[in-house]
Amino acid sequence: MAEDEKEGSIRAFLNLGHTFGHAVETYSGYGTYLHGEAVGIGIAMAADLSSRLGWISEDVKDRAIALVKRSNLPTSPPEDMTPDDFIQLMAVDKKNVDGSLRLVLLRGDLGTCVVTSQFKKGKLMDTLNEYCTALG
Repeated sequence: MAEDEKEGSIRAFLNLGHTFGHAVETYSGYGTYLHGEAVGIGIAMAADLSSRLGWISEDVKDRAIALVKRSNLPTSPPEDMTPDDFIQLMAVDKKNVDGSLRLVLLRGDLGTCVVTSQFKKGKLMDTLNEYCTALG
């Protein structure tokens, strides 16, 4: 962390799942989910989006989600949370730059991440629609 205090490179990879997870925490009220539980949900969602973008294989996605589950962490957001709730809450994430949503996503082998705003918004909506049972 001392090598990358402003989260510009390697430290940013520690934020895998955090943008989705912070949205879950904010939506549900702090304390409803432990931070790690919310991040577990976010990691599953980030893996799903990464797979939809073609950046990781289905096997890597499944492995990432299995690791979250093996840690006894949830992989689904609150049942009443909608895709619009996610979009609104993720829009205020500290990783965003100049109004662009930036996510930490998997690319390549498990453990290889990118911090990017260069993803198809339609694919993000596909992930949100898949994970949100409440479509509002």
